[in-house]
Amino acid sequence: MEHRTYKIHLHKEPEGGYTVIIPALPGCITWGESIEHATVMAREAIEGYIATLKDIGEPVPDDSETLEMSIVLAA
Repeated sequence: MEHRTYKIHLHKEPEGGYTVIIPALPGCITWGESIEHATVMAREAIEGYIATLKDIGEPVPDDSETLEMSIVLAA
């Protein structure tokens, strides 16, 4: 079995819930009512996206070679 790594960005929405963006997969966005639900929805979205890429013969990117850092600035 092949293992792939994906970073997900969860953005808390003012009306509640979380929007999830998967940066390695352009346009792969989902939503969940809680962090747990958003994570489940992200997994489903990633699996569907990968299946589509494989069906059309496109390469499947992942984040295995991506580094992530945060920079905090004083306001």
